[in-house]
Amino acid sequence: MEAEVEAEGSLDLSHLTEEEQSSILRVLLRDMELRRHDEGRIRSQASFESAASRKSPTTKEAYMQYKRESVSLCSILTDGEPSSLKSNNFHSSSMLGSGMMSLFSSGVFGVVEVKGRMQFSLAFDVHKEELRVKVHRCEDISSVGDNRSDPYVKSYLLPDMSSRSKRKTAVKRKTQNPVFEQTLKYKVRANELKSRTLNLSVWHAEPLGRNVFLGELEVALGFWDWTSTQPLWQDLQPRFYLQPECISSRGSLLFSIKFIPEGFEGGLPLTGELHIWLQEAQGLLSKKGGAVDSFVRSYILPDAGCQSGQKTQVVKRTVSPTYNHTMVYDGFQTSDLEEACAELTVWQREGFKLHMIGGIRLSCGTGQSYGEAVSWMDSTEEEVSVWSSMIKNPNHWIETTLPIRTNLTQRSSD
Repeated sequence: MEAEVEAEGSLDLSHLTEEEQSSILRVLLRDMELRRHDEGRIRSQASFESAASRKSPTTKEAYMQYKRESVSLCSILTDGEPSSLKSNNFHSSSMLGSGMMSLFSSGVFGVVEVKGRMQFSLAFDVHKEELRVKVHRCEDISSVGDNRSDPYVKSYLLPDMSSRSKRKTAVKRKTQNPVFEQTLKYKVRANELKSRTLNLSVWHAEPLGRNVFLGELEVALGFWDWTSTQPLWQDLQPRFYLQPECISSRGSLLFSIKFIPEGFEGGLPLTGELHIWLQEAQGLLSKKGGAVDSFVRSYILPDAGCQSGQKTQVVKRTVSPTYNHTMVYDGFQTSDLEEACAELTVWQREGFKLHMIGGIRLSCGTGQSYGEAVSWMDSTEEEVSVWSSMIKNPNHWIETTLPIRTNLTQRSSD
């Protein structure tokens, strides 16, 4: 979500729904209340509601007042919390799940200071292909108004942020040290775990309003020690928001590639052949998040025509699809490989619309093809290494997993 602030200081929110405008208003008013008192002191929910009802200003009026107090709206819309409560513990690029979640998806952020910790344990049943997340307890979490907190824990198996991925514990009433002892279960393949991230967040349940965010933690399952079954304590963290364009990779693509030179096997093939075996994608992350209907499209550049284009079948409703599809291209000479580029792009299908998630380009990365400068010869070092290994090892499969990147230089012919 983007808020457009004009040069003269006005705010255009006409493209937002009433619910979204109301949410912004609540966050603005809350932060103004915080800044009118000693730093670090949290106003009660009752005081906040009273302040909101005294004049019932419009969202634009609230913003103008907020701006006069020298607080940046952008810090709230992107970080989801008052700047006075920020910490420097930004998530790494392998833990970007929460940054893609909508400010308005679950409740109110930035109302209280995030503190406290959570105890949890993880186990994976190989035979049942089941991830078991046991939420044991929380300690010293924040209260929301009149020293009251009715907490519960919510989980997502990122990058899937759809309702299919959501799990919740029961709500514990009037406590800052809730004991849950509840297990949340996910059906997931063992080979998917390395590309998935577990998000556990704590919320105050508000019966007559929006639930209040109390903190979260994330676990990159690819780095988890599955031999350990002991409960682990981990501090709760604030939620930071990242714009979609900040994310350089949207998953990974597992594939194998080989080149068979002309006449390599007793006179066959008649011309050189390039084989690309697309096995699966892992951890696909669309702009909206959640499970996707996806497929992979391939071209051998500089030929971007219909004869070069091939694609896999569409695999529905998963962030880790198995394609198991082989593309074969013939008519190659070994010397052509120095000038060509294999472009693999991953696409999401939404109804009749198609959106590109990202892609990979395999080439020598010289920036030139047959003596001409081309925009698409922009392979990364990893991509160049795979292509070079294929050239040096004819008739041998080169298996690799590469990130699906979002910064493919646009082809001039597009």
